[in-house]
Amino acid sequence: MSNLFLRNRLARTSAACLFAACVAMLVPAMAIAADPVAVSISKFAFTPAEISIAAGTRVVWKNADETPHTLASRDKTFASKALDTDDTFEHTFTDAGDFSYFCTLHPFMTGVVHVHKQ
Repeated sequence: MSNLFLRNRLARTSAACLFAACVAMLVPAMAIAADPVAVSISKFAFTPAEISIAAGTRVVWKNADETPHTLASRDKTFASKALDTDDTFEHTFTDAGDFSYFCTLHPFMTGVVHVHKQ
């Protein structure tokens, strides 16, 4: 094999290894955000009513009541359609802050998502 061929092959192999190393460093950070946090809607309440999560986390609400419910954040960051029994709504929180929400059909139903930086 020629010397030029070996140098090109070595350069491609080095670039591939560097790319693989970069991906390996990113995977653990993405894995943290991969697991969603569940909130149940049951007996006209959000359970748990308050959660604390890292930015990038997905929250999934599931309606376990036989009555429709909705979710709407007070700052209008997110809102769901009416959720029938066993329907879900999900939202990924990308910004840090406190996000209060309520059911627009039953305003006494409230919850808070506390989002902190990773």
